[in-house]
Amino acid sequence: MTNSSKDLRKDVAMTLGVDATRSRLRRVIKWFIWLVVILAVVAGAYGFTREKSSNVRYETQPVTRGDLLVTVSATGTLAPVNTVDVGIEVSGTIKTVKVDYNDRVEVGQVLAELDPSKLQAQALQSSSALESAKAKLLQSQATVQEADAQMARLDEVRRLSDGKVPAKTEYDTQKASLARARADEASTKAVVAQAQATLDANKSDLTKAVVRSPINGVVLVRSVEPGQTVAAMFQSPILFTLAEDLSQMKLLVDVDEADVGQVREDQEATFSVDAYPDQTFSARTTQVRYGSQTVEGVVTYKAVLKVDNSSLALRPGMTATASLTVDKRENVVLVPNAVLRFAPPQTQPKQTAGSRSLLSAILPHPPRSEPTQREDLTAKSKEQRVWTVKDGQLTPILITKGLTDGKMTEVTAGAVEPGMELVTDMATTK
Repeated sequence: MTNSSKDLRKDVAMTLGVDATRSRLRRVIKWFIWLVVILAVVAGAYGFTREKSSNVRYETQPVTRGDLLVTVSATGTLAPVNTVDVGIEVSGTIKTVKVDYNDRVEVGQVLAELDPSKLQAQALQSSSALESAKAKLLQSQATVQEADAQMARLDEVRRLSDGKVPAKTEYDTQKASLARARADEASTKAVVAQAQATLDANKSDLTKAVVRSPINGVVLVRSVEPGQTVAAMFQSPILFTLAEDLSQMKLLVDVDEADVGQVREDQEATFSVDAYPDQTFSARTTQVRYGSQTVEGVVTYKAVLKVDNSSLALRPGMTATASLTVDKRENVVLVPNAVLRFAPPQTQPKQTAGSRSLLSAILPHPPRSEPTQREDLTAKSKEQRVWTVKDGQLTPILITKGLTDGKMTEVTAGAVEPGMELVTDMATTK
């Protein structure tokens, strides 16, 4: 019965074609497995060949020994050490102008003159008023003498008559007359003093009609011409601007608030001007002012630099770009700042053949991004790790940083020596 059942199933399977379908399916699966194995072998060989064909190239820069200057940059304007504005205190018409731009002048030298006719007339009028007041004073003094003599006579009569004459009314009247005469004399003296003061003022104005130089210097600005009328009612008009000595000048620079803490008096500096682009001038800091100024949200402080201009090549008003030396080191070990910015990429664990799935080895996948460089934890401190190449491998060296000028950094401690090559970058070549 059992054999007959098996035979019956075979007959049914043959009739339906089931055995042929299973056989075909097994062959397809077998060929698919072989195809997967071949593709995996090819992919592995390609990856191995690619890894073997790539090399790492390191870019390096040497450690050096030399001097390091730490500077602060600032811009400013050249100006004379002492500048004097020469004005005039009286009004009138300019008669003559005796100096021009760039003329050298001495103390007391005549620069310009006003037409003195009006001032002379005022002085003559004041002199006449003074003489009139003096004449009235003499008249008042004579009246006082007369009243005083009359008073003395009445006193004598009163003494001889034992007080009987003159009458009390006559005596009091004469006494009052003497007092009035003395008052008139005092008033006349005041008028004389006033007339004298007016005359002195007019004479002073007549003297001020001649404009003279108060210093030895050079004429920078001349703002007046002959025939021009000047009015000195409320404010003295400026006629000339004189510079005392152009062989010594000052440079006023604006120092940023972030750098002002490093700038001090008696520091060396250099600067250049557009008129002489290939020439550098020396200066020295003489003052750092506490007062600040804010321009477009930027806070700056004025620093004053002393400049030797014996050659007279520099002129007032020139714009200068200054470099203030705030610190310096001599004969120290230096490394380029690019060395401090380098950090090797993070190493990623390699996947073993067993850990990678067959599907991931066959199917395409997006390209992996380049490994990001690891930020050195000591980059912002005094200690930092730098890298050199030994036997083809990166080797770290711990150093202690000192001053920096933005390009080079001083090494105060660490196993680095001049001539040693330190890594600044790395690249992979095929």
